[in-house]
Amino acid sequence: MARVKPKRHGVVTDMTAMCDVAFLLLTFFILTTQFKKPDVEQIKPPSSISEKLLPDASLMTINATPDGKFYFQPVDNASERLQLLDKMGQKYNMTFTNQQKASFQKVQAIGVPMSQLKGYLDMSDEEQKSFKSPTGIPMDSTNKQLVDWVQQSLSVNPDYKLAIKGDVTTQYPKVKSLFEGLRDIDFLKFWLITSQEGKP
Repeated sequence: MARVKPKRHGVVTDMTAMCDVAFLLLTFFILTTQFKKPDVEQIKPPSSISEKLLPDASLMTINATPDGKFYFQPVDNASERLQLLDKMGQKYNMTFTNQQKASFQKVQAIGVPMSQLKGYLDMSDEEQKSFKSPTGIPMDSTNKQLVDWVQQSLSVNPDYKLAIKGDVTTQYPKVKSLFEGLRDIDFLKFWLITSQEGKP
């Protein structure tokens, strides 16, 4: 009497379905992962033993270079960036073209005074990436444009968080002026970005 081999179609179908699901999940994670943006200029933060991770969403970042220049990275939300640009334009009596608005939606960081912002936004993507600001955003007792960026961002969304990344060699008076400016707008809760001890 001939033995009938059991059919294994169900197993094959199940394995195929599992591979399809795994492939879809992998594709989803690749497409939705936000990769860390490189710094506009080389910044080596001071070290610490803290291992707390920064939130990915609703985070503004201020970068302080070794020579004391400030860059501001707005929250990575295109529609809210447009609101921010409009508010800064109203504060400084400036209007922006649709092309400049589109450029601001994807800009990496702002590192120029408001008087030079239009010219910066008119640059190509490659020119913006290689641009090294000679001045940065003004931040002193008489010109607090950097704090204005923070304050107008908070008027778009008061739930925004702020992280400050300064180079280990940045002179304290420059950072002190930033802290005082944030205190003046009653914004006292922010993160200081550090590198872990023992890591470059």
